[in-house]
Amino acid sequence: MMVHNFDPILIDFGIFQIRWYSLAYILGILAGWWYGKILIKKQVDSTNQKIYLKNFDDLIGYIVIGIILGGRLGYVFFYNPIFYFENILEIFKLWKGGMSFHGGLAGVILSIYVFAKRKDLNFKVYFDTISCVAPIGIFFGRIANFINSELYGIPTEKPWGVIFPNIDNIPRHPSQIYEALLEGLILFFILNYLLRKKIFNHGSISFLFLILYGIFRIISEQFRLPDQHIGYIFGNLSMGSVLSIIMIFFGTLFLSKLFNEKNI
Repeated sequence: MMVHNFDPILIDFGIFQIRWYSLAYILGILAGWWYGKILIKKQVDSTNQKIYLKNFDDLIGYIVIGIILGGRLGYVFFYNPIFYFENILEIFKLWKGGMSFHGGLAGVILSIYVFAKRKDLNFKVYFDTISCVAPIGIFFGRIANFINSELYGIPTEKPWGVIFPNIDNIPRHPSQIYEALLEGLILFFILNYLLRKKIFNHGSISFLFLILYGIFRIISEQFRLPDQHIGYIFGNLSMGSVLSIIMIFFGTLFLSKLFNEKNI
């Protein structure tokens, strides 16, 4: 058994702190921006590469806003609407935590679509690009969740169980690590392999992201303790699992539609 003894604060300057969670966001965005430009070159012909690359730099700003607004509002509406509707000002206190991946995803999708339409570019190219780089940020984010002793797992007797002293003295599944591996590393390699093989049309990778992430998230949620104020929604399905099922449904729907259009 491992006893968790990580400090969520990397550097403490007294009035200013650098936290692992904030660093995870920054590293994820910077790595995604760098690698995303490489992927665009592999998707777009040389004639249009310059305009897609130039606009990708501007798109990052839209995506950051989409992540923050979507992630926060998603948490408010999906996970604790009653509390926040009674305490409106708490919505703006981001430093207290409370971000939803599914809300952030919705914010990113909307920001990419609006940006691409304004620039008269193929939004599916950017969708596929971000889908391939998103697992990088997810990986860093889940590792930060582990360091923060949050989103911890259900009790276990497995030898790799982790005791989180800030929670209790019960060995628990390190569900954050499971998610980092499934939603981060494995998802990254699958999507990037398919993109580089150029097997599918533009848009297919992003729809596969919805399906695969949803599946991996549901698997991980089986080992993760649900939010105490919500519990399980249906049977052993948490809110994260329910939202992931919706992701899988729309991913399958859009992917089927894309294949049907290709065969017409």
